[in-house]
Amino acid sequence: MSVLLQISDTHFGTEQPLVVEAVVALAAQQRPDVVVLSGDITQRARPAQFRAAKAFVDRLGAPVLAVPGNHDIALFDLWARLTRPYARYTRVFGANLEPVFSSPDLLVIGVNTTRAWRHKHGEVSTAQIDRVATLLTAASPQQLRVVVVHQPAAVPQAEERYNLLRGHHAALQVWSAAGADLVLGGHIHLPYALALDGLARRLWVLQAGTAVSSRTRPEAPNSVNILRWGAASSAAGDQAQTGSEAGKYCVIEQWDFARHDQVFVRTAVTPVMPERA
Repeated sequence: MSVLLQISDTHFGTEQPLVVEAVVALAAQQRPDVVVLSGDITQRARPAQFRAAKAFVDRLGAPVLAVPGNHDIALFDLWARLTRPYARYTRVFGANLEPVFSSPDLLVIGVNTTRAWRHKHGEVSTAQIDRVATLLTAASPQQLRVVVVHQPAAVPQAEERYNLLRGHHAALQVWSAAGADLVLGGHIHLPYALALDGLARRLWVLQAGTAVSSRTRPEAPNSVNILRWGAASSAAGDQAQTGSEAGKYCVIEQWDFARHDQVFVRTAVTPVMPERA
């Protein structure tokens, strides 16, 4: 079985030390094969905040696939924002803003949806949509196919629609047809899993809350997501299903921070059966 840990919107500069330690402990317990960091890693893209974020991810014990969020571009340093918007980010997380992680079980594709000329809204271009589709079509049936963006590609509530990723409709249509199983995001600090029908094949949008920041919503504590991808005969409680042609199932788990016990606890489990041609 392969395990993916999604951490989003850490907003270093507003992190809570006890929650940081709880995420590190969860990673040590779950031993993920890859950690996905889906943007807004820092609060104001300051060098010290990036250094703190790097020290944090170095403790997680797994390869990290990171994409920038709108907060990872300097807001008040206009010269840096317009001339070298990702300079501070790339010093810590590398020059590749759209990394790919591939293993026999997982294909995870990062997409940079930030734009220096936008304050917070994100967009995906036709070239980016096509790049992701090309990678997806080359995936093996055994791989869980995951696309990572920052802004949400779908929302559960009408009042959140203004936060939608610009270009999301075309992206979902193309990525679904190319074989994507899930699109992961963050940005709005609201965790949920949405099954999208009416596309070429069912696609799931999975959003993470803020992992360690004090900038939580009243209805959503600090949270992270865990994806488990393995043989259909493996244990997944009563949630396991069979029938996938690839012989595998995916389980989405939401883990919330329990402040009384100062640990992350599993609060929701959603079984997913990816469609295979």
